Amino acid sequence: MSAIELLAGQLEPFATVKRDEPLSRHTTFGVGGPADLFATVRDAEALKRATLAAADAGVQTFVLGSGSNILVADCGIRGLVIDNRARAEIVSGGGLTYRLESGTSFAAFARKMCRAGLAGLSWAVGIPGTLGGAVVYNAGAYGGCLADVLRRVRLVEAGGRDEWLDAASLGLVYRGSVFTRGQFVGKTVLETEVEMTPGDAKALLATAAAHDARRLGAQPRGRNAGSIFKNPPDNPAWKLIDSVGLRGERRGDAAISEMHCNFFVNYGQAKASEVAALVEEAERRVFERFGLRLEREVAFVGAW
Repeated sequence: MSAIELLAGQLEPFATVKRDEPLSRHTTFGVGGPADLFATVRDAEALKRATLAAADAGVQTFVLGSGSNILVADCGIRGLVIDNRARAEIVSGGGLTYRLESGTSFAAFARKMCRAGLAGLSWAVGIPGTLGGAVVYNAGAYGGCLADVLRRVRLVEAGGRDEWLDAASLGLVYRGSVFTRGQFVGKTVLETEVEMTPGDAKALLATAAAHDARRLGAQPRGRNAGSIFKNPPDNPAWKLIDSVGLRGERRGDAAISEMHCNFFVNYGQAKASEVAALVEEAERRVFERFGLRLEREVAFVGAW
């Protein structure tokens, strides 16, 4: 019996397990091949048990949140993909401190805070990800970022060490952290703790609505993974890509959006390889024209 088959049997008592699950069903891009093993967990303890079981079995693990901000290879992901639906929350600190499991929807929580008159996340009402993913990438928009409210995170690593770390330990920078820099390999975010500040619900909802309108007016709908590239200091990535003549460029059903050149979209049955070809073409042309290397914000994951 293979390690994958043995691991599946260990996971089944506390997770919903599927084999060869197409990841195109679970990503906002709508592309990606199968996961060898796909396990859905619904609380932080099950997430911990799954990651530790995989580590003990020597099986590579990828934790999937909302499926945004990633491009999964056409060959899929080898090993175990954990579908993280751990979403419990505990309120303390006079109603200002929230302890949230890492599968919590970031956008839904941000809207809830606005309705409650708690300030700090009105910019995040359109972020299509989970709190766990937001920690990894220090998610941000419109001048705000998770680091503004994040106080600490609970992590588990292979071997079973389970601890809370202060946010200052995470090296949070523009769209990055110790996770994106490869310094916390093998560690999984189980829970987060954020601290809000009192605000005015009416004003916060108005700000959120303004951000919604701005986003709807500037960003394409449909299947995409958000911004493909981080913005360089002096020019937004979309302007650089537009300047080299790539607005609307297509490879099969993958295209650089006519509406916003830093959004690449799937117009039907796009392949990850087609999206990747557009990404590489944008990188090549921008470097040739401006001598600038674009830095990817979307992570390429799986068997490339």
